[in-house]
Amino acid sequence: MMGEFIIYYRGKIIGGIYDNRLLVKNTPAASRVMPNAKTEIPYPKGRPMLMVCDIENPELLTTLFNAIYDELPD
Repeated sequence: MMGEFIIYYRGKIIGGIYDNRLLVKNTPAASRVMPNAKTEIPYPKGRPMLMVCDIENPELLTTLFNAIYDELPD
């Protein structure tokens, strides 16, 4: 099993909720938006993802999701 919830943004997978943690794909743009974010493993043998701590900040989430979306393939 890979996680509890997968998060799609405008049709692309950008992250998910794993063990009550919001984790997003570790893209260069995501790292620029959240330069101090910790990397976490979402599930055994999963790739490291960035943990979003400020989940109640709509400006951060909008900026982050748009940045990740722009870097993902169609």
